[in-house]
Amino acid sequence: MNSNGFKVLLIGLTTLILGSCSSGKKALENGDYDKAVYTAVDRLKSSPNNKKAFETLTAGYEYALRRHLTSIDDAKLRNDIFKWEEVARNYQSINNLANAVDACPICKVAVPQPKKFIIELADAQYFAAEARYENAKKLLNLKTRVAAKEAYFDFERAEQYYPNFKDARMMQDSAYWAAVFKVVVEPIIVNSRLYKLSNEYFQDKITEFMLSYETRSFIRFYSPEEAAKSQLVPDQILSLNFDDFVVGQTYVKERIEDIKLDSVKIGETKSLPAKPIYGTVSGKLSTFEKTISSSGLLDFQIRDFKTNKILSREKMPGTFVWADQWGTYRGDERALTEEDKKLLRRRETLAPSPQDLFLEFTKPIYSQLISKIRSFYSMY
Repeated sequence: MNSNGFKVLLIGLTTLILGSCSSGKKALENGDYDKAVYTAVDRLKSSPNNKKAFETLTAGYEYALRRHLTSIDDAKLRNDIFKWEEVARNYQSINNLANAVDACPICKVAVPQPKKFIIELADAQYFAAEARYENAKKLLNLKTRVAAKEAYFDFERAEQYYPNFKDARMMQDSAYWAAVFKVVVEPIIVNSRLYKLSNEYFQDKITEFMLSYETRSFIRFYSPEEAAKSQLVPDQILSLNFDDFVVGQTYVKERIEDIKLDSVKIGETKSLPAKPIYGTVSGKLSTFEKTISSSGLLDFQIRDFKTNKILSREKMPGTFVWADQWGTYRGDERALTEEDKKLLRRRETLAPSPQDLFLEFTKPIYSQLISKIRSFYSMY
């Protein structure tokens, strides 16, 4: 390594060491008092005699405590139903600072009695939960899907702030069912015993995707049988039907090519010494290309259940082409290239079954379908 490279490495290592040995003073000067405390605590754990970190911790803790208490007082005076959430956050921050100091023996010298607000935090969390709970009940009374959705998250927040708060969990379930959007999915009908299993597999993949989508949304998908059994009134009907599909259109193309190669040694003279005889070798190479094409067009349609109005409609095409190639030859093999020889070593391959071909052309359709469902129902 040259001297310049060594200097760059030395500067980089020095910067890294200085950064890892920070006392927190920079954070203190920038007014980030919590960060200053945590940085100083970490420094004192590894270097208990670090005077700069000791001083930073002493000053930083007092500044941080004072700021959090001021924020708490200000929040309590505000006319905001969710003010207790900020109060709880600040009490939690104060307690976290105290826990950090308690975990470092030398830090206890700098801050002998770090303050904790255990009861105050519990009270603030209770009041925060109560505010979310009461707001959620008001939202539910509006009896709209949007309000019920907001109520769901408020009940969830209430549970987060104060586990097992009243009947928040049960009310959250009620809010979910008031907010959920119900969609009946009409299955794809294929009137062919040959493709029945393949279509069922395709349908199962769609159902699997919809179930996973439900867990992250306020959308519920039902089969017509489930809807009838539950006697539910859906919001929308999602229909999937193949307008048309063709499986196994086979094409075989033969190409006959005359090939020649000049300056090939084809023998030797009878003279002594013998001399090579060069000439042209040739032959006929027949190349066979077989393709089996399968395709279909899926009609995707969403309509409003009450008005029967079409809300979205799209044609989703899918195509799969299976291809095979092999060859035969008549003539002098010396005229063949390496690629020609590879082709001749191949034999006609057994084609996939019609059921497999059906599944293959539905793969690009499936990709379009799940993309469309995600896009359309993201609005709900």
